[in-house]
Amino acid sequence: MKQKIFIIAALFVGIALAIVITSQGDSDILHVNQVGADPLAYSGTITVTGIMAGVSNSDPSIFGIYDIKELQCTTANCNKLYVPVRYQGAMPKVGDEVRVTGSFSKVPQGAVFTAEKIKVLRNHQIGG
Repeated sequence: MKQKIFIIAALFVGIALAIVITSQGDSDILHVNQVGADPLAYSGTITVTGIMAGVSNSDPSIFGIYDIKELQCTTANCNKLYVPVRYQGAMPKVGDEVRVTGSFSKVPQGAVFTAEKIKVLRNHQIGG
């Protein structure tokens, strides 16, 4: 009987440990306001979360994202910081909260985030 209780307890501990380990991954996710001020300070592959604002008129493979905290600003004078994201796949929709994984590179206009992977988390029903 004690052996069965020990096995069940060990199973629960193992499940709890697995949950804790897998939920720790979100701590490495950066926000637009963190990386936007000096994007070239971030080297290598990183993950950034933000809200899709729109697609570039001059390059349809580039869209802009801004910080999720900016959703709280409802006035016209908000100074949103946008990070341009280049992606060769299907574009997210305006208002999509996205998690983009990739790296920054220098371009004549400053820096662009080249995404290797995009995950749409949810849509915030903004934009027309």
